[in-house]
Amino acid sequence: MAEAGVEYTKVQEIRGPLVVIDGVTRASFDELVEIETTEGESRLGKVLEVGFGKAVVQVFEGTTGLSITGTKARFLGKTMEFPASQELLGRIFDGLGRPTDGLPEPIAEDFRDVNGAPINPERRDYPEDFIQTGVSVIDGMLTLVRGQKLPIFSGSGMPHNILAAQVARQATVLGTTEEFAVVFAAIGVQYSEAQYFKRSLEESGALRRSALFLNLADDPAIERIITPRVALTAAEYLAFDLGMHVLVIITDMTNYAEALREISAAREEVPGRKGYPGYLYTDLATIYERAGKVKGVKGSITQMPILSMPADDITHPIPDLTGYITEGQIVLSRELFRKGLYPPAGVLMSLSRLMKDGVGEGKTRADHMEVSNQLYDAYSRAQEVRALSEIVGKAGLTSVDLKYMEFGDDFEENFLKQSYDENRTLEETLSRAWDVLSSLPEGELTKIKENYVKKYYKAR
Repeated sequence: MAEAGVEYTKVQEIRGPLVVIDGVTRASFDELVEIETTEGESRLGKVLEVGFGKAVVQVFEGTTGLSITGTKARFLGKTMEFPASQELLGRIFDGLGRPTDGLPEPIAEDFRDVNGAPINPERRDYPEDFIQTGVSVIDGMLTLVRGQKLPIFSGSGMPHNILAAQVARQATVLGTTEEFAVVFAAIGVQYSEAQYFKRSLEESGALRRSALFLNLADDPAIERIITPRVALTAAEYLAFDLGMHVLVIITDMTNYAEALREISAAREEVPGRKGYPGYLYTDLATIYERAGKVKGVKGSITQMPILSMPADDITHPIPDLTGYITEGQIVLSRELFRKGLYPPAGVLMSLSRLMKDGVGEGKTRADHMEVSNQLYDAYSRAQEVRALSEIVGKAGLTSVDLKYMEFGDDFEENFLKQSYDENRTLEETLSRAWDVLSSLPEGELTKIKENYVKKYYKAR
C-alpha cells in the first residue's frame, strides 16, 4: 500500500461518479481517498485505476458540486475498513456503515477490509444443516441450508421485500442453542421500504439479533457498490470470529448491478451483454462466494440475495449469472401473484440444490425429502391436467385427472399460501403436505416409501 496522507491538487477530469487525478506517483488499487471540495467538505472515494501518472477515483457520495479547480485528493494509504464489533447487533447503518439510529458508533473490536476475500475452497465445509424459515414452501420444498447461497428471483411489484422481511424475522436454527444473527443489506430501496424493514424487525423483536445496512434510492448510486461488502464484512466477523450462524439477506442485487453498469460506462469500458461490464460474473462472485462454512470454525454465513428480473426475464444477465454461482433459486411467479397467493413461489421453476443434504432422518424428518419429491411430481401433473382441461374440458378428463386438478388447488390454497406474519413449524409444514397429498389416491404416491405412506396418509 502507498504512503499515507499524500495529497494531490491536480484534477484532470470529473466524469460521472469518477474523478481523474493527474500527477499521481504513489497510489494503490482500492486505496481509500479523501476528496476535499472548495467549501471544505470531505467525501470518501476509492482508487479504481492507476497508471501513466493518473489515478481514477470513484467518489462514494457522488461528484455533484465538485470542481476541477480547488478540489484536493488525499490518498490515505489503506483500503476501506469497517469497525467490527458484537455491538453491531440491534443497530441500523447507512450503506457505508455509518449509524443512522441516533446512537454513537459501536466501539470497534477490530477493523476489517470491506473487500474481504472468498473462502478458500480447500477450507470450505459442506453445508448440511437445516434452517427453518417458517415459510412452508421454503422449508418443505426449497430448504435453506446453513452456508448455502439461495437467491430469490423476483419481478417488478412482486412481494419479494415482504418475503425477505418475513424470513429475517422468523429464521432460526432448530435443535441447537447456538447463536443466530441476521444481517440485512438493502440496496437502492425506497424510504417507505426501508421504514418497513425497520418497523418489521423492531415490532417482532428480531432487531436485537440483526444488523441493518440501508442504502436508499436517493443515496448516490456509487454507495450501492459498497453496501453489500460492508454488510458481509460485519457478517464475517459475527460468524467466523464470534461463532454465530448468520443469515445475510441482500435486496436488491439488480440495483447493485445497475450501479456497476453506471461506473463501467463512466470508465468507458467495452460493454458486455445489455451494457453490463464483461466482468459482471466475476464481480457478483466476489459477493456470493463470501458465504459458506469453514472447517474447524463454529459459525457460518448463509446468503439469500434477492434480485428483480427486468421484464420478468430469467435469461437476463443478472439472474442468469447469479444462477451459475449460487446453489439453486426461488423464482416468484407472476401468475400466482395475480391469483393473490402469497408467497407466490413458482416451485416448478425453483430448486434448492443442497436440500437433499440438509433434510432427512436426524436433521428434519425421515420422510421430508420424499414428501417434497412427491409434491413436485403431483403439482407438475396438476399443471399438465389444467392445460389439458383448457382444451378438452373437464368432461374429457379421467377421475384420476380430476383428483390431480383438486390436488393443484388444494396445494396452492392450503400448503403454498400463508400469511406474511404466519410462522409455521416444520411439523406443521409436513402435516399440511400430507393433508394435500392425501387428496390423491394412495396408489398415486409413488415417490414415497410404503411405510411412510402407511404412517402419514390420511384416508378421506
